[in-house]
Amino acid sequence: MRVLTFAPALLLLAAAGCAPTAGVDRYASELQRLSDDCAARGGILSPTGQQSGRPQTDNVCRITGGASRLTSGG
Repeated sequence: MRVLTFAPALLLLAAAGCAPTAGVDRYASELQRLSDDCAARGGILSPTGQQSGRPQTDNVCRITGGASRLTSGG
């Protein structure tokens, strides 16, 4: 009797595991958007070493240009 009770649930789980993912890979598209925004600000997107699954947390924009609050000369 227990087998008949759990069989539908197991079949649904098995079918869900085989289902294709729909749409665009969100991580890759978000990472590309962040990279483009960072490049527009004159920076390079660099990994932080974390792996949270969120590109906003896993990467930082390192500004490599003349962005400084200090003035040169006097």
